[in-house]
Amino acid sequence: MDTLRLVKISKFLSKHLRHQPDRIGIKLAPGGWVVVDELLIACANHQFPISHGELQQVVATSDKKRFSFDATGTLIRANQGHSVEVDLQLQPVVPPDVLYHGTGSKAVESIMQTGLQKMSRHHVHLSQDIATAQIVGARHGKAVVFAVDAAAMHQAGYSFYCSDNGVWLVELVPPGYLQTI
Repeated sequence: MDTLRLVKISKFLSKHLRHQPDRIGIKLAPGGWVVVDELLIACANHQFPISHGELQQVVATSDKKRFSFDATGTLIRANQGHSVEVDLQLQPVVPPDVLYHGTGSKAVESIMQTGLQKMSRHHVHLSQDIATAQIVGARHGKAVVFAVDAAAMHQAGYSFYCSDNGVWLVELVPPGYLQTI
């Protein structure tokens, strides 16, 4: 299948499963789930038809694993990154001792003062490895990677979650738990 088409589908799904479900007339159920057939009908009704095969390919081949199907394959959701109110039904888990966050160099001074904020999202996104954080940071200019003392945060009572695609989530990271690499 055409790579450009898959990218367009992924962006369309991100927009509507994470930020604007109402725009195409879908509602996110608890967990962020949407019935696949209802999603495909809504997409077609808004001049962006997607086949079952295309949807399966986007979910299977997305390098960031942004989307997942439930065990039955009849429901789909965005794994994280929502700006709309939704309960993703994530359970707190013990994080690795250190997690990483990548950003652009222009944000470093502000982050060192206020910590990592979730901004318009539900959580701050963290990765388990430096390489992924560098890739994320490079999307915002010259990449800077912060090490997050997740063990100390967890011990202090902060709750961590791990989404289906391995992205670690936390409400915020105060500056005292950050160190630039």
